[in-house]
Amino acid sequence: MQDVHGVAISHQTILNYENSVALLLKPYVDHYPYELSDQFCGDETYIRVNGKWHYLFFFFDAVKKIVLSYRVSPNRDTASAIQAINDVLLKMEEIPENLTFVVDGNPIYLLAQHFFAQNDISFDVKQVIGLTNEDPISTEYRPLKQIIERLNRTFKGNYRSTQGFGSDHGSVSFVTLFAAYFNFLRPHASLEGKVPVVNPKLSGLPTMPARWTKLIELAQRWIVEQRSA
Repeated sequence: MQDVHGVAISHQTILNYENSVALLLKPYVDHYPYELSDQFCGDETYIRVNGKWHYLFFFFDAVKKIVLSYRVSPNRDTASAIQAINDVLLKMEEIPENLTFVVDGNPIYLLAQHFFAQNDISFDVKQVIGLTNEDPISTEYRPLKQIIERLNRTFKGNYRSTQGFGSDHGSVSFVTLFAAYFNFLRPHASLEGKVPVVNPKLSGLPTMPARWTKLIELAQRWIVEQRSA
């Protein structure tokens, strides 16, 4: 901005803008009526907050390439797994009978499964163990696990330059903006160059800044409609 337009913008101004936009986009991203498949996978990656490692729990529609949960937690525990899975369940009009989540070998996902079963919500958990296929489940479901590992790598490619965050709020804002970009604006080769969520109000716009601006406008409009409903 300084070189092109002669406008000096401080780093804090950029952070303030990111936090404000993330606050608008999060309800829209979380409550959008996604059209989902029946293949879901989950995984955790690391994110640095206040100088300490936190965990980012991703859950992902492996077919539609839609990020459904993106929770940042200081703990890699059952409560965080429950919250991440619940993010996915809330996006379904009804829970399919054959609902399955593909995850790693961490026992927190089995404990989360038991928690939901006690509340009359049933789904299957397929655990892909280790790096090689030593059991039938890992052999069958590793391709889905590899899909979310690619999502983690994509996130890390965007996150690496930040060198971590000074607050929980900053980390949540960054991850929210990443999920919004990934779902609504980022073309995917596996989707023949289309974005995961095709919104006609966005797809006709010629530039990424125009699409970002329109997405923010749609989020603002959604909030106003919800408040007046």
